[in-house]
Amino acid sequence: MADGQDKHIDVATGTELKGHEWDGIAELDTPLPRWWLWTFYATILFAIGYVIAYPAIPMLHDYTRGALGWSSRGALDKELAAREAEVAPLRRAIADTAITDLPARPQLMQAAVEGGRAAFKVHCVQCHGSGAAGAKGYPNLNDDDWLWGGDLATIEKTITDGVRNPDHAETRVSIMPAFGRDQLLTGAQVNDVLAHVRVISRQDKTSAASQRGAKVFADNCAVCHGADGKGTRVLGAPNLTDGLWLYGGDAETIRETVWNSRQGVMPRWDDKLDKATIRMLATYVHSLGGGEAAPVEAGNGAQ
Repeated sequence: MADGQDKHIDVATGTELKGHEWDGIAELDTPLPRWWLWTFYATILFAIGYVIAYPAIPMLHDYTRGALGWSSRGALDKELAAREAEVAPLRRAIADTAITDLPARPQLMQAAVEGGRAAFKVHCVQCHGSGAAGAKGYPNLNDDDWLWGGDLATIEKTITDGVRNPDHAETRVSIMPAFGRDQLLTGAQVNDVLAHVRVISRQDKTSAASQRGAKVFADNCAVCHGADGKGTRVLGAPNLTDGLWLYGGDAETIRETVWNSRQGVMPRWDDKLDKATIRMLATYVHSLGGGEAAPVEAGNGAQ
């Protein structure tokens, strides 16, 4: 290292030193490359221009809008509006066609199914799952087990009016009494009817309790579930003989159902979705594997 008049110069590189030293290591005052400096200045100018042109600076209750008036939200709105205008004729055709007539128009039916598939992912997966397989208390929409019916028109009505919506006169309503909680049956009678249900669902063999339970069932349950326990769709009463259960078919769960009842709720969608979207959802659900060609009066209800 050599000393200049007022500067310290590194002999090896000829570069001025900063004057700092740590354990014998000195710092060179190497100037930044000119290209780097111009690039840095250019980014500053770009940032200033961007702040002026586009939304950039957050404020207490708003943000700077930018001289160009552009926003990502506005751009998205334009894209959505363009897409909506593109599919509007198809949506009108679906809305104007009776759902029972859609199968006779394959292209329109396929469009409805695909539209319903997309709508299902937005509105229905929260309860029925991404694969529509449901969960405890939420029906599996892939099988052919239906409380109210699995034809196109019936599915559409169920989606439109929902289940147990007290603010809507057209909603689906089925009310099973809380036989134990409300003391309509004794604890022993609840146990007997449980034994009977376990027999008709082919889970247990006939016993003295199940034979007593058959009488209790006939007096208290057959009015909705039918004498054979196969349910009544007009009442939303499930089929108790098919081994498919909404809440579970083990003894403890069935006893809980008889004792306290179940009052599951499905939202009505007619106040949230337009007619075309509801129709598309119905066609999609119908296409999942359990859809029926025509209404069925009774039987095959989901527990």
